[in-house]
Amino acid sequence: MKLFYLAAFFMIISCNGNSQEKEIKKEKSENIDHSIQKYINKNTYDTVKSISIGTVSNGTLKNGKLVPYKGLNYNYFDSISYINDRAFLNEKVLNTTLQTYDELYRLVPTEHFTIMECSNKNGGKIYPHKTHQNGLSIDFMTPLLKDGKAYYNLDSLGGQHYLLDFDNQGFYSKDKSIQINFDLIALHLITLHKNASKNNVKISKVILKIELKDELFNSKYGEELRSTGIYFAQSLSPLINQLHDDHYHVDFEIINY
Repeated sequence: MKLFYLAAFFMIISCNGNSQEKEIKKEKSENIDHSIQKYINKNTYDTVKSISIGTVSNGTLKNGKLVPYKGLNYNYFDSISYINDRAFLNEKVLNTTLQTYDELYRLVPTEHFTIMECSNKNGGKIYPHKTHQNGLSIDFMTPLLKDGKAYYNLDSLGGQHYLLDFDNQGFYSKDKSIQINFDLIALHLITLHKNASKNNVKISKVILKIELKDELFNSKYGEELRSTGIYFAQSLSPLINQLHDDHYHVDFEIINY
């Protein structure tokens, strides 16, 4: 089902997994880096406030801000998605996200995080997502462990990462020595929750495969996460549920005082 659902996605933004393989020619890599920098220069030109219109599932975005391609302890997951205008956020959500990574660098300096798809430059429909329409939605890649140690070898698959399958306990279907790092997800969400209030936003919903929630709340920071009151989707269609094992989706809401 994942393959069927995402087929058109790869036609639109064919993943750059091959471009990130070790055997890639150096000059091609340099061309990609140049293209990304050129794109960044073109899209970081204003300080006009962002305006999110409508809802995450029926909305638009004005003056969206481009997510940095990489930072000290994070990066965006796919170069093709990036330069095709799919990495924009309301500035309040972007500030929350970046402040969270700054804090996580102090808390867990050896850990690395990955941002997945956000919103189109001007919002609106962004296939295959049903939401992500007004700059208030963001996908975060699930951090992984292999034999209990941080594992990043699957992080550079580009769009293909959305096709990875994990069982109901968070183990990778093709290699049971690889599993989701639920401690780190919980810590990330707790820190995101704290920083959201500083930017007049709040987490309105988290979507994670239903069967993985028990593992998350039984993790090291599970009780603290539960105490935040963050709302997790309680039921999902089989397809949507299956799609949210390799990443967790976060919707934000602007708080108007």
